[in-house]
Amino acid sequence: MKTWNFGIIGAGLIADFHAKAIESIPNARLVGICGTNKNKVQNLTGKYHCRAFSHHSEMLQSDEIDIVTVATPSGAHLDPVLEAARMGKHVICEKPLEITLDRIDRMIEAHKKAGTLLGGIFNFRYNDSLKHLKTAFDNGRFGTITFAAVYTPWWRGDNYYKDSWHGTWKLDGGGALINQSIHMIDLLQHLMGQVESLQAYIATLGHDIEVEDTATAVLRFRNQALGTIYGTTASFPGQPRRIEITGTKGTVVQVDNTFTVWEFADQTDADRKILEESRQAEAGGGSSDPGAIPFQPHAKNISAFIDAVEAGRDFEINGPEARKAVEIVLAIYTSARESRMVVF
Repeated sequence: MKTWNFGIIGAGLIADFHAKAIESIPNARLVGICGTNKNKVQNLTGKYHCRAFSHHSEMLQSDEIDIVTVATPSGAHLDPVLEAARMGKHVICEKPLEITLDRIDRMIEAHKKAGTLLGGIFNFRYNDSLKHLKTAFDNGRFGTITFAAVYTPWWRGDNYYKDSWHGTWKLDGGGALINQSIHMIDLLQHLMGQVESLQAYIATLGHDIEVEDTATAVLRFRNQALGTIYGTTASFPGQPRRIEITGTKGTVVQVDNTFTVWEFADQTDADRKILEESRQAEAGGGSSDPGAIPFQPHAKNISAFIDAVEAGRDFEINGPEARKAVEIVLAIYTSARESRMVVF
């Protein structure tokens, strides 16, 4: 079995999750880490017994590196991702891929031209409970879907926004939507398909920052179902994320990773087992502390990317797929700023 050698670009909080994830994958090896903060790089390389690279260019020139993960601030993804394509390295990049669609499209095109894989990290997709929800969708068990909603009522204290990039348009690309709620927005579009139109409001109500800490949108999907998105970092002390789906033959409500409602017109013993097993699921975390999440979904996300590289096939969360959630977020910002409906 081939061992895939990884480098991590970025040395902040999420880089630690990438390192833990890579360390746990049998056919993956962490070679090194680079970042702009030398102390953080030294702390991580000491913790994981790997090499400190001075810059991402040095890392990408190394013949030892097969795949890089990008864990820099969101608005600083473009340059290392483009350079990785030029150097023939596969890339799996933290959410969001970037903060504008133009930048994302440049990243996608660069890796398409290079013949390398570009994938996104949406680790919520790799929670075990999601496969049951997706199967129910694919099997038509909801009947005609009438409504779908996601809620991310999270809390971030003022200290969270005192670093150099969180809560800025330049590097965060926005606030509660593009950083925190984008996970749930990705799940919504993954399940429901394309959005047809939306109308939205954003506000900054609980923090002294230049971007939104509260947002809401009303949507119509291409399948004609209606929906809502709500996201905030101003809901003390932070509540679990939630997704609700309902239709003419079934309803599911999931709170973090637990199904609180799982009811269908054609209910079976398997449904009762799914409901019971989900009650034993690990809590989602992250509602008030960005570090309080399990690393295992990241590991599954990265492992699935390795599988795609090995098989020579496209990754399930490839560039175009990871782009979709960003497109919805940016449409919400446009609708809110211009006080108009956005049609896709």
